[in-house]
Amino acid sequence: MATARTVKDVSPHEFVKAYAAHLKRSGKVELPPWTDIVKTARFKELAPYDPDWYYVRAASMARKIYLRGGLGVGAFKRIYGGSKRNGSRPPHFCESSGAIARHILQQLQEMNIVDVDPKGGRRITSSGRRDLDQVAGRIVVAP
Repeated sequence: MATARTVKDVSPHEFVKAYAAHLKRSGKVELPPWTDIVKTARFKELAPYDPDWYYVRAASMARKIYLRGGLGVGAFKRIYGGSKRNGSRPPHFCESSGAIARHILQQLQEMNIVDVDPKGGRRITSSGRRDLDQVAGRIVVAP
């Protein structure tokens, strides 16, 4: 029995990889000129090694909005935040870059995947839900 698979039914890692590849192939996501030199957070020491990190972050953010709407820039700053290592001093939590989160949300909004939620944050559109479910349906479930 072949049932329609949704984003909730597939592995998060596999889905984000597949959707990032889908976004890259579609050509609708415009990479900003600073993607190769920017750090993703204040607590990072280097820029990401993966040249496609922007697509992966966009796919991850789209998945998170699909699963739980109403997320905005501030929520994503906390989600992608982490521990700032201070050498011999104690580590502290640091938020990630808001500019990257804002830019990706604006890109997803232009592609009509997410929309502004009147209660605050962003929510997935019906066409965005369909798009994400199609990508999830293409992922083969390992027995």
